Amino acid sequence: MDIVAPPRALPAALAAALAFGASGAVLVLEIVALRLVGPYVGVTLQVSSSVIGISLAAIAYGAWLGGRLADQFDPRILLAPALILGAIGTAVTLPLVRWGGELLRGGAAPAVLLLAALAVFLPAFVLSAIPPMVVKLQLSNLREAGTVVGRLSSIGTLGAITATLGTGFVFVAAMPSSAIILSLAVLLALGGLVLGWWLRRDENHPDLPGSPRFRAVAVSIGLVGAGLGATAPTPCDVETAYHCARVQTDPDRPGGRLLLLNAAPHSYVDLNDPRHLEFAYVQWIAAVADVVRPAGAPIDALHIGGGGFTVPGYLRATRPGSEQLVLELDGELVELDKRELGLVTGADLRVRVGDARVGVAGRPSAGYDLVVGDAFGHQVVPWHLATREMAADISRTLREDGIYAQNVIDYPPDRLIRAELATVQAAFRYVAVIAPADALAGDVGSNFVIVASRSPLPLAALGTRLAQVKEPVTLLSGAELAGYVGDATVLTDDYAPVDQLLPS
Repeated sequence: MDIVAPPRALPAALAAALAFGASGAVLVLEIVALRLVGPYVGVTLQVSSSVIGISLAAIAYGAWLGGRLADQFDPRILLAPALILGAIGTAVTLPLVRWGGELLRGGAAPAVLLLAALAVFLPAFVLSAIPPMVVKLQLSNLREAGTVVGRLSSIGTLGAITATLGTGFVFVAAMPSSAIILSLAVLLALGGLVLGWWLRRDENHPDLPGSPRFRAVAVSIGLVGAGLGATAPTPCDVETAYHCARVQTDPDRPGGRLLLLNAAPHSYVDLNDPRHLEFAYVQWIAAVADVVRPAGAPIDALHIGGGGFTVPGYLRATRPGSEQLVLELDGELVELDKRELGLVTGADLRVRVGDARVGVAGRPSAGYDLVVGDAFGHQVVPWHLATREMAADISRTLREDGIYAQNVIDYPPDRLIRAELATVQAAFRYVAVIAPADALAGDVGSNFVIVASRSPLPLAALGTRLAQVKEPVTLLSGAELAGYVGDATVLTDDYAPVDQLLPS
């Protein structure tokens, strides 16, 4: 009986490079997938969990298949095709998400899971089959199994860590998501071609699997996918580190501009009239700002979230001499506002780029007459900005009779707004909420504006001012507010499930 020699091991450096590169590529895909799906289904905890879960499933099934194939075939004939198939799967990701996202737009759980699968599963599945093949080739005897498996597993993990940090800190800031995806596809394809050429130098190397026609079809699919990905419609004018941003011109108002972040309407600015407030909730916040001090008197205002800088522009126009500071996470969005939305910063309107929680912590005590909370991750306030501890720190920055106005979006059965009201009540003695009557009745979704202070609120003046807005609105306070809030949970740094409180 002939004894079949085991497949020859790869050079140690090549084996390490394959484990490092394949694992790193999967993590690049996972991180970029979050940005690809955001414009269609938002950036929420459920979306992040879906992308991570789908990625882990792809890694698990890919590793299982790679191990099975390595036991049945010579892994040396599978490695180059796996890299090339991974490149093809990466290239077709863009058209799948861009075209599929238009059909799956929204936040429903099935749509989120399916779009996450389109964004990452196929290439991650194929690339995750490579490390087990490499391990099989490097195992010369069972006595070294632990060392070989541990070393290559460690190298693969280091590749994933490097890709995670490189993508988060460098790639996303340097190029659009589409460029990252297409560049990765090209690198994988080149790696597969070079590896295939190098391995075929061995005269005993088996032929590559598949007929020439099959290989030609696979390559054609990859090229077509790359072409479609490069030309597929994108919902972004600008892709910042945090948002897919687009500015639309209002055909009915010459100076009107609508800012969309991740395909959701976020801010409306009139370049010709900063006093014009299109969105109802912004009119409510403006009403609060109008009664915080006598008309026209300058105030000190702190804004948590900049968006289109609509409220700062309104205060600049209605209260000359006011000093305002805006805490905005996305510096590229600020630059877009300057280019497209007429933002002009200066001594009276300063911007500090960075996380709002950190920014508020660094502000002086009793320094502001008004704090406006209008920061969102898609349709929900970021959890760390919605807690009792955050509300207490905001209270610290306000003067004794200063007012906090916070925008919250919720839908029936209104679990989030009730919880956020209970949370703000834990930090402020006097609290009210502004919303349409049908929203407070639990009939429709809406914006809600929470109004809070350590001193009695000017409810009469605020009610009079709110009566001037176009759409009828209710100002709820006192016993009626207590009945509405009920026994809602106070959100804390230890427990703040804001995404889960929104209806799915």
